[in-house]
Amino acid sequence: MIQQIKEYYKLKEFLSSSLLSHQVLLIDLSGNQICDEGASGLGSALANCINLSNLTLDLSENLIGDEGASGLGSALTNCINLSNLTLDLSYNQIGDEGASGLGSGLAKCINLSNLTLQLSGNEIGDEGASGLGSAFAKCINLSNLTLWFSGNQIGDEGSSGLGSGLAKCINLSNLTLELRENLIGYEGASGLGYALTNCINLSNLTLQLSQNQIDANSASGLGSGLAKCINLSNLTLQLSYNQIGAMGTLGLGSGLVKCINLSNLTLNLGGNKIGDEGASGLGSALAKCINLSNLTLELRENLICYEGASGLGSALTNCINLSNQTLDLSYNQIGDEGASGLGSGLAKCINLSNLTLQLRGNQIGDEGASGLGSCLANCINLSNLTLGLSCNPIGNEGASDLGSGIAKCINLSNLTLNLDDNQIGDEGASGLGSGLAKCINLSNLTLELRIRSYL
Repeated sequence: MIQQIKEYYKLKEFLSSSLLSHQVLLIDLSGNQICDEGASGLGSALANCINLSNLTLDLSENLIGDEGASGLGSALTNCINLSNLTLDLSYNQIGDEGASGLGSGLAKCINLSNLTLQLSGNEIGDEGASGLGSAFAKCINLSNLTLWFSGNQIGDEGSSGLGSGLAKCINLSNLTLELRENLIGYEGASGLGYALTNCINLSNLTLQLSQNQIDANSASGLGSGLAKCINLSNLTLQLSYNQIGAMGTLGLGSGLVKCINLSNLTLNLGGNKIGDEGASGLGSALAKCINLSNLTLELRENLICYEGASGLGSALTNCINLSNQTLDLSYNQIGDEGASGLGSGLAKCINLSNLTLQLRGNQIGDEGASGLGSCLANCINLSNLTLGLSCNPIGNEGASDLGSGIAKCINLSNLTLNLDDNQIGDEGASGLGSGLAKCINLSNLTLELRIRSYL
């Protein structure tokens, strides 16, 4: 029998309800400034909801401090039947003491199988993160965990402590860790990587570590940990705006090669100065991930030139099962040669049905656009294509040739083509239009050809 969800948006209404009757409960008090006193009162009431199995509690932006968070944790220990918990305490002021107190309570919820905990922006340092890690270690039945921790200051010690706890959650199959902007460096990233080696049942992992202090050694350590997660099928790794460089990318790639069951990969290394060596090396690693069907690579602002782009293209030809690919190389310097080389590789990915290619600001001219067009002509199974070529010096010839190539993609049904801020005149626009007119199966077309003025 499906249990009815009881919903409350005012604290007083919940406090006056029949507490013992609740089994599935949603309480949304976000932005109400209930402070510690309100949180403690709420906790006292929840402690009497001993039949609760599912609880969603949104207390974001409420001026709750360590006392209120600890009180909530203590209350949850009485909810012995709780199996699903979503708790949002983001943008309060719970600090280390509050995080540890909350963790102490969660540690006694031994029947929890699904936990989502949002603690972003709470002035939590290494002590609080480590305390939470210790708590997770005792939640032995956890199979799904989502932890939002961005904008705190947990550092290496906190990250390692968190990892140590997670290493004992051997039944985890789905894990999302959002640790952006947390001053995490070598020890923290390596500690997380080591912890993941024990999560042998992980099949889905999302790890957000953007805007930390992760260098080449850190990335390599993380890769070593991922290499032992042999059951991973879905991986999202966000590492943008760190200091990973070429060597770190190679180390990370070496780890990914050993994830033999990966079918879906999203990797964001934007703003890491990986250069040609890193891009080519990453491509070589991905070439060995032959089971990939969905690939998203975000490599913008990475000092990649034609050699790196061509190397990526050549490597992707080995990913024979790819059906969906997104590649963002915006704001690099791949030029005409790089665009053509990349296209040559994509032309051999004959099973591609969905392709998004973002090449904004890459010094691509007529030759590169023509090369891309010729290559796309071979992608006969493409049904959805997004091509971003804005802010390049493409002229009339390049636009016309691009249109001629796309015209041979006879199965295209959805096309988005951004050629803003190029050097395309009437002749080029007409040539492009003539080519697109031959795409007889197109049902949706978005075409951008603006020239914008920048003051």
